[in-house]
Amino acid sequence: MTLFLASLGFGLVTAPVLAIAAVGFTLQFGVTDVLNLAFGAVMIAGAFLAYLLNSRGVNIWICLVAAMAACSAGSVLLNKGVYAPFQRRGTAPITMVIVSLGMTLIVEFGVQALAGGTSVSYTMSQGPTVSADGFTLTAVQFVVIGLSVLVMAGTHVLLRYTRLGKAMRATAANQTLARNCGIRTGQVITATWAITGALCGMAGVVFAMDAGSFDATSTDLFLVLILAATFLGGPGQAYGAMLGAVVIGVATEVSAAYIPPSYKYVVAFGILLLMLGVRPAGLLGKAAT
Repeated sequence: MTLFLASLGFGLVTAPVLAIAAVGFTLQFGVTDVLNLAFGAVMIAGAFLAYLLNSRGVNIWICLVAAMAACSAGSVLLNKGVYAPFQRRGTAPITMVIVSLGMTLIVEFGVQALAGGTSVSYTMSQGPTVSADGFTLTAVQFVVIGLSVLVMAGTHVLLRYTRLGKAMRATAANQTLARNCGIRTGQVITATWAITGALCGMAGVVFAMDAGSFDATSTDLFLVLILAATFLGGPGQAYGAMLGAVVIGVATEVSAAYIPPSYKYVVAFGILLLMLGVRPAGLLGKAAT
């Protein structure tokens, strides 16, 4: 029981980190129609920017805000400078995936060239610890969970109650029809990249906090969990990404207590394949007609 509770504690921290990343990833895909596999590379770039500031004495939470701003701007530039020109030429979706893989290598090895190949960690206090029968959470982990809840609530308010959110939903449903109805889809897509880029930056920093130490390739395998959570919940479905993140985050960490930890990524895809065999559109995705 103690081992189970300890692993559940890890799962309750991994799930919020994964939820922040998966919501950003799925919103990008749903609205812009780009499966941005460079998402993990941008995450780690944000984490290293925060490290650069933190190593100079800046408070880690201020570093997090700076990373969000930088990743937001970087994501907009990535779209305008790389993805949008390819889309205007009518590039096939599979080619866009290859382009995003290329951008992953460029960003990731660019970070590695600048930061070096060694692992680094933030200078920060974890704060008081709450423990009960092996179940342990630090004050920082509670803050991460709180940030995730705020992101989920903010996403709900954005999509349901704001003009931008409604325009994003319309653009995701049918970009051509939305444009013909007077929605400035170009501006909507740019805003989407800015918002999801900020979530990417936040996810990168809290991922690095949770990992303890990180290097330029640390998010390579984490991208596997992001994809599993996104497609488990239903591609393009923000609420599905939240649910998928909870399932994948908890399941992988609990399984790691009983099997070799390196196999937890296999567990993630095992859950995904099992679900897609029953419901190909994902938990909250709409079945194709």
